[in-house]
Amino acid sequence: MTAITLAEIVQALGGELHGNAEMPIQTIAPLDSADASAIAFLSDARLAAALQTTQAACVIVHPAQAEQAQARGACIVTADPYLYFARLTQWWRKRHGQYPEPGIHPSAVVHPDAQVDASASIGPLSVIEAGVKIGAHTRIGSRVTIERDCVIGARCVIQSGAVIGGDGFGFAKEGQNWVKIEQLGAVVIGDDVEVGANTCIDRGALGDTILANGVKLDNLIQIAHNVQVGENTAMAACVGISGSTKIGANCTLAGGVGVVGHIELADNTHVSGATVISRSLTEPGRYTGVYPFEPHAKWEQNAASLRQLKKMRDRIKSLEKELTAVQASVATQQKI
Repeated sequence: MTAITLAEIVQALGGELHGNAEMPIQTIAPLDSADASAIAFLSDARLAAALQTTQAACVIVHPAQAEQAQARGACIVTADPYLYFARLTQWWRKRHGQYPEPGIHPSAVVHPDAQVDASASIGPLSVIEAGVKIGAHTRIGSRVTIERDCVIGARCVIQSGAVIGGDGFGFAKEGQNWVKIEQLGAVVIGDDVEVGANTCIDRGALGDTILANGVKLDNLIQIAHNVQVGENTAMAACVGISGSTKIGANCTLAGGVGVVGHIELADNTHVSGATVISRSLTEPGRYTGVYPFEPHAKWEQNAASLRQLKKMRDRIKSLEKELTAVQASVATQQKI
């Protein structure tokens, strides 16, 4: 891989460079494993001690760590090192020609009625069904399936194995049998959305399942039929959203979160990992419903106590009534 100089990086991305502008950089690496050919970044001030031991040729740092970074060697100072790192990875990949070329891979199956922008990229073995619309500069990975009538906006990334527009899970009971409810809606995805590998987004039963602009989904996420996700909301791996739920804008759902159907989450709602949301959340903020882990034997003891909570509550109420009666009796006797 051709080396890139620090001067080229700063010219493209900005920042305040301290050190040899012509220093060659071969790779981007983590702070703890970087060698003398790598550029690294420090975004967490708590890890500033690592500046003393890193072998990186250059480190991207916040102004608060600028003096310490300069003492060890070259650095680029910027207000948000993590954002700078993100921009650097994009620029680096584009510079080295690692983005897929526009066009449809010969092994992909694209229905003649589908509309694929000329600047979009369709990966190997993907299937694009009738009525699908794919916007400009969108990248569809390998083995992706986009079913009938779904709409994908501009500059989206759909990673390998994702299924968009599969039937939602809808059945009516007839005696002992299930009668399928045909899913007649579609999936509509806005601009700048990323969908992780093997994530499934079901089509709506009647209306559409909707992901607004800027939504980011990790791998192995399930979005059920008629769900609506607001702008710039992000979900980590293994999140499951049940049908007809509305997730607001600028929300974050950590790994393993489950959300029941037919509820709403307010804008700027943040849910901790493995929490199950079983009712609407009308106020923004952070919500957590995970019992802290601990040694198994202790967990069993506490779990046994949890089963007795109702009995203990009833007993406390009874004792409080008895105490109130005793206090009233004592007060009466004192008056006498």
